[in-house]
Amino acid sequence: QVQLVESGGGLVQAGGSLRLSCAASGSISSGNAVGWYRQAPGKQRELVAAIIRGAGTKYADSVKGRFTISRDDAKNTMYLQMNGLKPEDTAVYYCNVVSSLGYAYWGQGTQVTVSS
Repeated sequence: QVQLVESGGGLVQAGGSLRLSCAASGSISSGNAVGWYRQAPGKQRELVAAIIRGAGTKYADSVKGRFTISRDDAKNTMYLQMNGLKPEDTAVYYCNVVSSLGYAYWGQGTQVTVSS
């Protein structure tokens, strides 16, 4: 069982930056993937960015060139650096870890609000 705790969300003006962090209670280095998802009101949860074992990084088209996913395995922590934020980036952001056995773990979510 892996517990994930996100932090770093908040209110920012359009064009601003935020850095989300996700601290895991266990190792994230041995899993199949780590990623960030988001869910806006009335919409389905969608993939924002992921680091996939054997496949590298993947980004949603809407965030390419603006967001960067990274990880620090020594700290069991992953990050999402978000630059050039837009109002349409407003959502609850969730971190996700998929273990080597295929189990998916989710954080509780952190709100990101971008004002125009």
